[in-house]
Amino acid sequence: MVVAATKLMTVAEFQALPEPAGDFVFELQRGEVVPTTRPKKKHLVLQSRLYDLLRPFACEKGWLCMEMAFCPRPEHELRAADVGFLWRERADLEEDNIAGSPDLILEVLSSSNSASEMYEREELFLATGCSEFWVVDAERQTVRVAKPGGSFAVYHSGEGIPLALFGGGTLSVDAIFLTAK
Repeated sequence: MVVAATKLMTVAEFQALPEPAGDFVFELQRGEVVPTTRPKKKHLVLQSRLYDLLRPFACEKGWLCMEMAFCPRPEHELRAADVGFLWRERADLEEDNIAGSPDLILEVLSSSNSASEMYEREELFLATGCSEFWVVDAERQTVRVAKPGGSFAVYHSGEGIPLALFGGGTLSVDAIFLTAK
């Protein structure tokens, strides 16, 4: 039996598709269109809170955005970070897409995310320009921060996440999840 090879979709072809309607949005992953569920209210609230908490640290240094679209690899990848930060020097407004991964990516863990999917994202994004990849787990109320080279730390209630990327300061885990300590 002969199986016809399928052509990988390019970013340009993907962007020419009509806007989706319904319960799914789409990303381009390794040249294939992949459906992802639209975020639920709890996810959106946490995503917005992360943006609000990081904005004072980021506003003078670069561009902080929710649903930041980027091309970790130029031809067949178009992803979106729940929250992303890009240094001002990298924010080329002449280009349609961010080349490579944002400098900071925060992903709010959803029930639809598998451990292998999050690990694949971490590896890809850290290999393509991301300096810190955060996985925010509302159920466990933890934040896992990974950096290039395989180092990572998990932060819990009562702890602060160092914001070395922004030149100092910390972000309280309790502030993220609105737990009083």
